[in-house]
Amino acid sequence: MTWLALVNPSSGRARDLESRARQALDSAGIDAEIEVSTSPVHLQELVDRGIASGVRDFIAVGGDGTTNLVVDQMMRHPWEEPPRLAILPSGSGSDFIRTFGLPHDLDAVAKRVATESPYLVDVGLLEWSGGDRYFLNVADIGIAAATVPLAERLPRRLGGLRYMAAFWMTLPRFRRAKILLVVGKRSFEGTALNVVVANGQFFGGGINVAPKAMLNDGAFDIQVFAVPKRRAFDLMPRVMRGTHLRHSGVKRFVGGAFSLETVPGWPVEADGEYVGTTPITGRIVRGALEVMI
Repeated sequence: MTWLALVNPSSGRARDLESRARQALDSAGIDAEIEVSTSPVHLQELVDRGIASGVRDFIAVGGDGTTNLVVDQMMRHPWEEPPRLAILPSGSGSDFIRTFGLPHDLDAVAKRVATESPYLVDVGLLEWSGGDRYFLNVADIGIAAATVPLAERLPRRLGGLRYMAAFWMTLPRFRRAKILLVVGKRSFEGTALNVVVANGQFFGGGINVAPKAMLNDGAFDIQVFAVPKRRAFDLMPRVMRGTHLRHSGVKRFVGGAFSLETVPGWPVEADGEYVGTTPITGRIVRGALEVMI
């Protein structure tokens, strides 16, 4: 089988990354064609072109944003069997692979792709008035989503610390909202700071936001952070360690679909990419993708 490997369109080191990916794939004995995209739209076009030519095995070379673009476009095509995805990490986030306990090392991950069996995972789908978006890892609605644009402007040399720095810079001016969340027969109505919709466990450069999330259980792990802003100072360290679920201000729900309304409207991000605003609904597409990892 021949893979189609797609290199991160937003990276200024795209050609260097292409060379490193080629070396890692060749060393692992993986037959792959590598394409370097020039923009997110071009990346999506490369996915479409690959599928039209019969490709069903893709490699996303980059961080969670690159992976999200590839997955979103893959899921917009009908498949008789789940398509296959591998990820060669090269981003300050690359949080999806943390759920599997994998290193951020192209050579090590490429060797696993060559030797491991595929792992069937669920994919999330968000829908709002302006469109829809598939995602693989974690979506945020609220302050964590408002943090994303600022984090993207901070120096990349900060790595995962960009997200934490951006969070604390965003917190003073962010407005909490009155929300109505419905998950199956359960609901939450009240004032909140953030809502997490998790398929995977980690986001924001290694923050263990959903330690109980499972990628193949047909359900989201949803958390409402119903706390005043001042409580963020004691809650955030717990979130980073994954010990926050017992906090009285964290309300946890598990379900395959949800709806969320907020006043005022809140921003929404998926896998680190800003996608839209509330109101929003979401559902799990069960067993939609095979991951080689």
